[in-house]
This record gives sequence, structure tokens and C-alpha cells, in this order.
Amino acid sequence: MQKERLTAFSDGVIAIIITIMVLELKVPHGDDLPALAGLTPVFLSYVLSFLYVAIYWNNHHHLMHTVDSVDGAVLWANMHLLFWLSLIPFATGWMGENHFGKLPTAVYGIAMVMPAIAYYVLQLVIKRREDETGLLTTALGWDWKGKLSPFLFLSAIGLAFVAPWLSHIIYVLVALIWIVPDRRIEKAVRRRERANAEA
Repeated sequence: MQKERLTAFSDGVIAIIITIMVLELKVPHGDDLPALAGLTPVFLSYVLSFLYVAIYWNNHHHLMHTVDSVDGAVLWANMHLLFWLSLIPFATGWMGENHFGKLPTAVYGIAMVMPAIAYYVLQLVIKRREDETGLLTTALGWDWKGKLSPFLFLSAIGLAFVAPWLSHIIYVLVALIWIVPDRRIEKAVRRRERANAEA
């Protein structure tokens, strides 16, 4: 099966996720700076989550360039990823509305670790369709970012009940680790394109 429907559907779901998050930014009741400042936790939660959703979209875009076609396993692994991404607006809104409280901060961590695991599963499903010289297999190698991120999120979930501010630092740190799309995939795709052009 061709991958175009999968990518189009994924793009649509991610666009809706961002739309839902931005709709949570309510207009303040008041026309002064204190009224606007009251929205700071909600706005900061939105910025962080927007960054995460953008990171997933960018990396998903790169990931899909490594495949020419998809099968049922890839479709379901992709739906699994989209399901967990679709819960980010809830966790974002709850954390922002409750001023980064302990339990909302922990739930936000769950909303971050599950898409990370789902994305890793999607990569594994795609790699399973390849041989040892497959594009994704050779591009990713050890994939330290993909393996480290879930452990950082799990640490943040535990820390949320002790020192939520440490959890927030970890959430920002993981986002900064991933903010640049996976260049290994870009390089591997360019090498394949050059090889195809020379053939």
C-alpha cells in the first residue's frame, strides 16, 4: 500500500491536535497586565506542547521518507502513535489550568512518555520490514535519543510528586534534544536519492 494516505491522515490529526490546544487559550477577563499574567501557566504549557507536537510532526515527516509503502502493521503502529498524541491537549490544559501542580505535571509526563514509546514502536515496525541494509536501519543506528527520552520522562513523572520544577526542566530538556529533526535520516535519504539519480 502507498504511504500517502497515512501521511495525509497523520498530518490532519496533528493539525487538529494543535487547533485543540490553541483553543484552550482563553481571552483574559480584564484589560490590564495582571489579567494577562494570569494566563502565563496556560500559555507556557501550550508553548511546550506545541513544540513537542511540532517535533513529532517533523520527525514523522522524516521517518515516512524512509518507506515507499506501508502494510497493516505500520498503519496500526501509526494509529497507536496518533492516539497518544491526541491526549496531549488534555494533559496540557490540565497542567496549565492548575499552575503546574504535582499530579497534573505527572500526568503530563505520562502524556509525553507514551507517544515516545509509540514512536519507537513505529520505528521498530518499519525496520522489521527492512533487511540489515534498509534505509531506516542504517540511518538510526543505536538511536540514543529514542532510548534516552522515555527514561527521562519516567524520571520526570516520579519527580513531579517531589519537585515539579525538576520535571518541567526535564520536559524542556527533552524537547531541546529533539528540536532538530533527525539528520541521520536526512543524510540517508539524500544518499539514496543520489544513488537513484546515478543509476
